[in-house]
Amino acid sequence: MAQIIYYTKLGCLTSVKQVELLRNSGHEVDIRDLLAHPWRPAELLTYFGSLPVKEWFNLNSPRVKSGEIVPHAHDADSSLGLMTADPLLIRRPLMESGGRRLCGFDPATVHAWVGLASHEEAVARGADFQSCSHPSPPGEQPTCP
Repeated sequence: MAQIIYYTKLGCLTSVKQVELLRNSGHEVDIRDLLAHPWRPAELLTYFGSLPVKEWFNLNSPRVKSGEIVPHAHDADSSLGLMTADPLLIRRPLMESGGRRLCGFDPATVHAWVGLASHEEAVARGADFQSCSHPSPPGEQPTCP
């Protein structure tokens, strides 16, 4: 069992699924508000590891969806500045356990890191744990920032 600090936008339905999977796998999850945390660039950078900068961004952020922010057009420093000013731009969740930090919820990566009881099912349903679960009218894109 791992103790996981889990930063998310409170109320996010996809995060509810992710936390449920972690808890059903025997892990203790300490949920924290990503939007209320006073992020500093150096701290935030530790969650991104070797991810390309464009993968640091929450693609459901209103500023990204509108085209105001184009993730691949920013370098690390400018991206960190944008994200510390507007945490909705940060890809979720940010997780920490055992001295390691991760950004995003890829079931295979999370399984290799802390273990998932229903690993095969989680990997098969990977999109369920990574895409926005916010209900929206038929034919419309989810609106979850």
